[in-house]
Amino acid sequence: MENVKVLTKEQFRTMQLLQLDMLVELDRVCRKHNIMYCISCGTLLGAVRHGGYIPWDDDADIVMLREEYEKFKLVADELNPRICWLQDHFIDPGYLWQYSKLRRTGTSFVRAGQEHMKGETGVFIDIFVLDDIPRNGIAMMIQDFWCFFLRKVLWSRVGKINEKGITKYIYSVMSHISVDWVYKQVGRISDKSRNGTPNRVRALLFPSFGKLYLKNKHSVKERYGMPKSWFTERSEYEFEGHKLYGTKDYDAFLKYMYDDYMTLPPEEKRQPHAPVSSFNFDVGNTSETE
Repeated sequence: MENVKVLTKEQFRTMQLLQLDMLVELDRVCRKHNIMYCISCGTLLGAVRHGGYIPWDDDADIVMLREEYEKFKLVADELNPRICWLQDHFIDPGYLWQYSKLRRTGTSFVRAGQEHMKGETGVFIDIFVLDDIPRNGIAMMIQDFWCFFLRKVLWSRVGKINEKGITKYIYSVMSHISVDWVYKQVGRISDKSRNGTPNRVRALLFPSFGKLYLKNKHSVKERYGMPKSWFTERSEYEFEGHKLYGTKDYDAFLKYMYDDYMTLPPEEKRQPHAPVSSFNFDVGNTSETE
């Protein structure tokens, strides 16, 4: 992408600290209301391996089970509005993705290639909501394909602009499928999710964590979902001088995600993964860096 901006080290660290404000604020509200959350993915890895952010990580990741997220939505208005606000498709219809975000108030952060999207922007942390999946391996694979299709229907709003050739045409056709229809299909699955069921869990319209980096390393029943206990049995972790909750069995989770997680990747792979075309990190300034 030609319009990607490269952040200076100072800008990158400023972005991380703006995200940290949101992590601490989310933790405050969740502790007050006994809502279970976990730092996850690269954020948990950063806590374990670095005591804070992975130096090149440009976002922060939270996971919540479905019941916990629904409780969080009910009290999200208690988040300090000078710090952040909750964004999902039902709060901001222009935001299409099925995982939610906290957005840093007063900032902007426009993803490269998504300048035409109508959702509100800003420095963010991701909140992945985990739903029950089937207990049968074949049913898991069928559901995974269905979720892949639904995800691509949403992504078609980006793909029809940025892709080329036959892929662009396919996305253009898919973009005529209603976003509301997609969310009705998601609701038919998520409405059945409960903390007390034995089912494994995943974020429905996001690649399953067990396939994200290790592809086919795990068995069928493992790769499509994670044990629910990882998100109900928790411990506190030091993160940038703050205590945040993560799964108690961090070793099992991080091996599931990354395998040899304590070994640093080669330098050429130490790259951020949210390319930006314009941004404003000065919460007291309304102008954008172009």
